[in-house]
Amino acid sequence: MTDLNRPARLNRTLLVLTGLVLLAGGGFAVGTHFGKIPLLAPGTTLVPGTALPPGWAWYAVAGGAVVVGLLALRWLIAQPVRKPKSRTWRFDQDTGQTALAASTAVEPFVAEVATYPGVHAAHATLGGTQDSPVLAVVLSAEQDGDLAAIRERVTEEGLPRLRQALDLGELPMTIEFRFSAKTGSRIH
Repeated sequence: MTDLNRPARLNRTLLVLTGLVLLAGGGFAVGTHFGKIPLLAPGTTLVPGTALPPGWAWYAVAGGAVVVGLLALRWLIAQPVRKPKSRTWRFDQDTGQTALAASTAVEPFVAEVATYPGVHAAHATLGGTQDSPVLAVVLSAEQDGDLAAIRERVTEEGLPRLRQALDLGELPMTIEFRFSAKTGSRIH
């Protein structure tokens, strides 16, 4: 199955690397301060002398800052990419060819799921090819919504209807739940 959450792996990797570098740096600083790491004496200055650094150092720092800034920008841009690529499906028949946009194919499914109790809003993306389709569903659930019941209803009612409508034997699906600030209707 296609990896639907590519930024999550990148985020975890970068966070682990950043954490390890910070832990190593902190451990080195504490060990040096208490004299456990005899590489540096506790009373020595951080950099020798008081002269200004050479001119190339400023360019190196600026270049490093630009690279770090571009990497951070790339990281931010990667965050909203959570959906698989959607394509137009083509069905060849004796009478001609039918083209169906994947977004159009999931509209009835989304409309049905949005009416389930506990669901505030629903979004779905049908990605992949006709031979290996994948469905990514994002549900905004109400605060008091029963997530297990919602998932069960989607997998037992909504998904089989969509598979039947698209004439698919299997349709792998991922569901991402988000919580809405709104609560469901209450009986007083």
